[in-house]
Amino acid sequence: MILLFSFRCKRCVLALMMTICGLCVFSLYGMAVTWSAVVPLGGQQTGYDVRQKELFDNVVVAGDRVRGTVAADPGESVVQRHNRVLQNSNRDFYVKTDPSSKEERGENSLRTFENYQEATEDLKQKLRGDNSIFVDDEDQRNINGRDNFEARTKPYYGTASKLSQEYHNATKKLPEAIIIGVKKAGTRALLEFLRIHPDVRAPGPEPHFFDRNYDKGLEWYRSQMPETIPGQLTIEKTPSYFVTREVPKRVYDMSKNVKLIVVVRDPVTRAISDYTQALSKRPDIKPFEQWALLDNRTRLVNSSWGAIRIGVYPKHLEHWLKFFPLEQIHFVNGERLIGDPASEIGRVQSFLGLRQYISEKHFYLKEPRGFPCIIRNERTGRHHCLGKTKGRPHPKVNEDVIARLRDFYRPFNLKFYHMVKRKFDWR
Repeated sequence: MILLFSFRCKRCVLALMMTICGLCVFSLYGMAVTWSAVVPLGGQQTGYDVRQKELFDNVVVAGDRVRGTVAADPGESVVQRHNRVLQNSNRDFYVKTDPSSKEERGENSLRTFENYQEATEDLKQKLRGDNSIFVDDEDQRNINGRDNFEARTKPYYGTASKLSQEYHNATKKLPEAIIIGVKKAGTRALLEFLRIHPDVRAPGPEPHFFDRNYDKGLEWYRSQMPETIPGQLTIEKTPSYFVTREVPKRVYDMSKNVKLIVVVRDPVTRAISDYTQALSKRPDIKPFEQWALLDNRTRLVNSSWGAIRIGVYPKHLEHWLKFFPLEQIHFVNGERLIGDPASEIGRVQSFLGLRQYISEKHFYLKEPRGFPCIIRNERTGRHHCLGKTKGRPHPKVNEDVIARLRDFYRPFNLKFYHMVKRKFDWR
């Protein structure tokens, strides 16, 4: 009886030991499978956190599709796809060693995790703010003047707007800055240059809220703005605001802290440019000289003509200074904006409290118009030039008329220099 009992105990112990060994082998196998899921071929260490990896995978796939890169192979693993997408972005995210100690593995995992987090933010920023991903050179015509996030992304990747909403809670808000003028001084160029900045968002068409649509209310105005995420600045431009007497108080009633930008240009050149635009629409209108002067005998300037009246800058500025301090208004030199866009945009970025992102690398000169074009993406070389209406040649104007206009504007220009505490190079 004792021998039988002893034999049975030995069998139980043996069975128990075999069970424990089996569990150990199974655990080791599971660990090996898990480790292989986060280590790409070639022994390069990654160490992705599972939840972060899923988020990153969503962003990478979205960015991959939006940019039109080659789709993943059927047999390609998630990690291999991460490798490929990140390497296409010219970024080094993987440790090139094969560590043997726990300390080395831990250090490499941390380094790579930090790198991939940086990549995640980079790609998410592209999805939410880099317009170059979503638009081509004919962007304004392709989207019929609309410039909100959904309209710009829908033709390329339908869920990009959804991703932005999910990850960043994009909302529409009233503008924190307004380009209020001046017509034909370079407001469109300024806005297009500012669009390069990932922290700037703007509507496509001019809202004309404070001069034409004020009765529609602030909520209508808000609805015209693009969706933005925290940290992005909403800005709009309507050049006629500067010369419309009722607008300053209306803007003040909306926000007394809004930042205002005025693009100014030599009033004589601005008037001729204004006439050139009208001439392109109505080739049969009378010559510039007949508009500018009341008659050739008296040589009186037709100050009631809009093209002339707009250039009397101090008259219009006085209305704005009744509500806003001079420090809240930034004046852009229209001539320098075209001749040296980077320096002028640099001053605008400082005024708006933006990081200095736009620089010389974002511009190149396109001949023969001599108008700067925008390099939206350095890596891909994607660029954008403003339409043919920008930089078009002016009609030849009688020199005597030009001289008369310069005499007319000279006292107003001097007063303007005194008001803004800055001198412009106008003759």
